[in-house]
Amino acid sequence: MRSSAQANRASLIEESTKAKVSVRDAARLDRQRKLAEIMRQKADAEERGEDVERQKNWEWTVEENDEWEKKQARKARRADFEFHNDSDAVRRKYKKDLDHLKPDLEAYNRQKEIALGLAAGTLSKTGEGSSAVTPTSQEQQLAAEKLYRNANTLIYGDNKPSEEAIDKVVSKINQDMDKKRKFSRKRANEDEGDITYINERNRVFNKKIARFYDKYTTEIRASFERGTAL
Repeated sequence: MRSSAQANRASLIEESTKAKVSVRDAARLDRQRKLAEIMRQKADAEERGEDVERQKNWEWTVEENDEWEKKQARKARRADFEFHNDSDAVRRKYKKDLDHLKPDLEAYNRQKEIALGLAAGTLSKTGEGSSAVTPTSQEQQLAAEKLYRNANTLIYGDNKPSEEAIDKVVSKINQDMDKKRKFSRKRANEDEGDITYINERNRVFNKKIARFYDKYTTEIRASFERGTAL
């Protein structure tokens, strides 16, 4: 009986300790762990006489390195976060939305195969071999007119998006509306009236004083503001 009570108490203390570790503490511990790992790798590399950065770059492929350089270049181009005008804000929003756009390359490659007169599965991963039926010249001509349109093309309004594409657009619109509805520039302390503090610590101090002395000074301050004080 006593041992079970001690076990329950130890389990309760353990759960209480885990609950005290907040998300911020967990993130801080994770950063410290990663920093210790980097310092250990650096010390091991220096003992072997190797270059740490060069050894780290061996973990990346050429494609990943190119993608990283493109990302850094794009980030440098968009480093100006100041508001200039509405047109610039709309353009930045459009560019940001393009980063999250995932095109359907499979459908595009299937259309491209027909337009170029290639067999099915040449560009797209349809699982069909090269023995698939090649599109006829008429099908190829119609597909080319639909895929590669210019100012002389008379075909328009024939595109019918899929239900998945429609749901994606609706989801994006609802997400933007929800984000706009939750966004507010109202500060947390605007409901308190006049600003009588210079920082957060001074605000708390003034609030403590007001709790005890406002009942004596409210009438005096109101008289001074009206200009009717004796």
